[in-house]
Amino acid sequence: MPRYPDRSAFHIPDPGAPFPSGLPASVPSAPSPVAAGRARLRTSVRLTLGWVIAIWVVFLLNILSGDHLNSFGIHPLDPAFLPAILSSPFLHAGFGHITGNTTIGVVAAFLIGLSGRRTFFEVTAICMIIGGLGTWLLGGVGTNHIGASGLVYGWMSYLMVRGFYNRSLGQILVGVILVFSFSGMIYGFLPQAGLSWQGHLFGAVGGVVAGATIRSDDPVRRPPRAGSGLS
Repeated sequence: MPRYPDRSAFHIPDPGAPFPSGLPASVPSAPSPVAAGRARLRTSVRLTLGWVIAIWVVFLLNILSGDHLNSFGIHPLDPAFLPAILSSPFLHAGFGHITGNTTIGVVAAFLIGLSGRRTFFEVTAICMIIGGLGTWLLGGVGTNHIGASGLVYGWMSYLMVRGFYNRSLGQILVGVILVFSFSGMIYGFLPQAGLSWQGHLFGAVGGVVAGATIRSDDPVRRPPRAGSGLS
């Protein structure tokens, strides 16, 4: 007896259904350079404002607590205060202290934020960890280190060197401008009473490490045009 294929194995299309064209109804287009630039700008502003709000809220809470929160700074070589490398950058000793860090920090945070959230948080984390660990190891027994200046030094050093690692002329020019504009920051590396020069030094080391290691800040390279002869 001949065998016939099972008709249930065949799909019979609905006669009323439109004939498939094989192409999607719409193809999402890439955002224009202007739209992408606006998105980066909004992201940078939000990250910068978020950082400023965070340190100032902690500062006001510290005032209300009678400066009790300052005890959560970095106490070198004390294992109990090793986690303070994460809290120390949010603490400040007074109005002048936090104002100075905010003024320079806003510039650095904004410029880094233009590269996106991932770059901002990667650079911040590396600077906080390396700067904090270096201060904890060599900050001097019996001292307490607080303030965002170590992080700010890390941000600035990152901005000054990243262009050389990314081979980006634009980033190099930004770094050169920052070197001349904030050259006075070099005095923060000199040992001074009441100044955490160790935090400044190791924060800057963290910025250089961030510039040399992360890849999320690499500039977007446009592909060569068709027929350009490049291979």
